[in-house]
Amino acid sequence: MFRSLSILSVAAVLVGCGDKTQDPVPDSTAATMTPPAAEASGTPNAEMRQILDTLGALGGKPIPTLTPAEARQQPTPADAVTRILLAQGKDTASSVLVPGVTSLDRTIPGPAGALPVRIYTPDGDGPFPVIVYYHGGGWVIGNKAVYDGGARGLSKGANAVVVSVDYRLAPEHKFPAQHDDALATYRWALANAASIKGDPARVALAGESAGGNLAVATAVAAVAQKLQLPTHVLSVYPIAQADTTTPSYVRFADAKPLNRPMMAWFLNHTAGAPADLADPRISLVGASLAGLPPVTIVSAGVDPLLSDADQLETALRAAGVSVERRTWGGATHEFFGMAAVLADAREAQAFASDRLKASFAN
Repeated sequence: MFRSLSILSVAAVLVGCGDKTQDPVPDSTAATMTPPAAEASGTPNAEMRQILDTLGALGGKPIPTLTPAEARQQPTPADAVTRILLAQGKDTASSVLVPGVTSLDRTIPGPAGALPVRIYTPDGDGPFPVIVYYHGGGWVIGNKAVYDGGARGLSKGANAVVVSVDYRLAPEHKFPAQHDDALATYRWALANAASIKGDPARVALAGESAGGNLAVATAVAAVAQKLQLPTHVLSVYPIAQADTTTPSYVRFADAKPLNRPMMAWFLNHTAGAPADLADPRISLVGASLAGLPPVTIVSAGVDPLLSDADQLETALRAAGVSVERRTWGGATHEFFGMAAVLADAREAQAFASDRLKASFAN
């Protein structure tokens, strides 16, 4: 199913798709490299389990068995949230779930043509701080509608305009198309914040999973290109490197809704060449991170990407970056946008919003 890739990090990706019962590779530095925040329960809590069970009942097929086009049609965790709300007899309208925030879909110029964006605006006259938000989906699936819950929640919680972009997806658009679009969206927000009730002096970056990677990578690009620095970076369970033999990849190889074979499938479709996965825009732990603004990392305790967050936190601290991180032990990947039905998501959004507001205030 996967192409043969030769570089060390890519070979590790493919090795990671094999035996799912292997023990984590011993690491003499584990005690010092894994922060206490990375402790995981290993089991989804009751609310999380209900969401996963509901998602399973929607009949989705294993992503690695599908083409990208087919994968984009599969049920999503957002669909499971909607199903639970309907079963509870609750209104699923965004205006009811997150009152006080309106949204408008439009396009902005991108490197290869128009980019669709959804702009969330809190009630009031502004000017509001601005958050450029990048959705998840391994750079292959996902869109602004699927990740509406996280973006809309941040708009409400941080009292900020949020610009959520549908960047180009792989494999139709290989790396670095996604990162190019992410940077272009940030540049657009800096130049056009005032036209959307935003304050151009206060523009932050945020994203989930692949989008959590894009948020950090865009901040790194801003430093390198001497652009205005983002006020803050929020990185939610980010992809931070391409080795799928880390302790959490091994421990949660069969986790839901994200597992190790899915991540190898995502990486394989994203990379145009073996060297791409070692590029510091994907392998953030090898990037030049010095000079970044404050970073907040949100992690899920039952997630193959938990070790990625460990490594990213360690690398940021080593570079002298201010970092604060929290891990929700009984939550899984994708939990952040589930505030309508999940207490952990409400807590995580409040934590992230408070961090953003503190940076905006400064």
